[in-house]
Amino acid sequence: MPDFLTLDNLIVRGKTVLVRADLNAPVQKGKLTDISRLERLLPTLKELSEKGARIVLLSHFGRPASGKPDPQYSLKPVAAALGELWGQPVAFAEDCIGSIAENAIKALMPGQILVLENTRFHAGEETNDPAFAQALAALGDIYINDAFSVAHRAHASTEGIARLLPAAAGRAMQEEIEALTKALEKPERPLAALVGGSKISTKLALLQHLIGKVDILVLGGGMANTFFAAKGLGIGTSICEPDMYVTAQAIVAKAEQRGCHIMLPKDVVVATALKEGVAVKTVPVTAVPPDQMILDLGPASVKEIKENLALCKTVVWNGPLGAFETPPFDHATNEVAICVADLTKRGKVLSVAGGGDTMAALSQAGVTNGMSYLSAAGGAFLEWLEGRELPGVAALKKAVPKGKVGKVIM
Repeated sequence: MPDFLTLDNLIVRGKTVLVRADLNAPVQKGKLTDISRLERLLPTLKELSEKGARIVLLSHFGRPASGKPDPQYSLKPVAAALGELWGQPVAFAEDCIGSIAENAIKALMPGQILVLENTRFHAGEETNDPAFAQALAALGDIYINDAFSVAHRAHASTEGIARLLPAAAGRAMQEEIEALTKALEKPERPLAALVGGSKISTKLALLQHLIGKVDILVLGGGMANTFFAAKGLGIGTSICEPDMYVTAQAIVAKAEQRGCHIMLPKDVVVATALKEGVAVKTVPVTAVPPDQMILDLGPASVKEIKENLALCKTVVWNGPLGAFETPPFDHATNEVAICVADLTKRGKVLSVAGGGDTMAALSQAGVTNGMSYLSAAGGAFLEWLEGRELPGVAALKKAVPKGKVGKVIM
């Protein structure tokens, strides 16, 4: 039983339900170029509509300056795109509070959808101003957060409002929290984490948290170079963070104390430059030429990773293992991605992956649908992996009346 309310706990017929969505989709010349965020919202909208709720969507869009209206950041084209996806008109209101929003809501029939204008057109959104949160809450009877991707922000529409109305998780939010909890908080073991990326400094909190959680930590990408250099190995012209050597050594030492096995590459693919068509060769990590740079893992390293993953029950992945954007330096990431997808398909592992580069790498490998769960949350996904409390999730948990989980509250 989750420690937050879901749609299963609510009676919504005849109610006005405020749904915090993530409608921050890319738009070019007034048209959406990616509707994946809208598609993730459909299960919640469908369920609320069939149950007779009046559905009012709240969302930010872009970063308008100074918390003031800016036509280029209007949600109007997104509302139109949602209507096309929904198969029937979706109404739009040119403000998210006040009489304009109120009148648009009054015009709604049960089952219909209304998109309110960009919440960031008001400065009170990002400052989590209590008065702005109250103005939002005044528009509805129930609040549902279905945007895990913004749950790491303590904004009025993600955190403040959840404390003012009966609050629950939408289906996408529920699915994400349950998948991440199962993968990292209550995993079947052995648990492996694949972490790539260019710098230790950007994922320091993640690494420090994971070594206390996972059984195997596989490191790839540019950050592995810093671990090599910290051990006194030559890395040629590879990217590196000399100021992180002591930190890298401390991470390895702490991992050993906690029983976490850190896997660094045994062999690597090197070249004189990161570009297609350049001459490449595979060398042991102990023999990187001084005029070459490490750009991918070698076949022996890939083989070792795949063998270890085959022994695991749970796999968490954040970050590519090499410079995957430029072939042939995508080989290791592709091979490991296909391996994880195959283990998942055969029911051998629960696999959870997330982060923008990770999603792009898995898409390039052709296994986007091969993971048990693929998070599009970006910053929120990373902060969850770091063990940080997400304000939007915490507010949902605190909104649960004592002893009421599992019971209808509205």
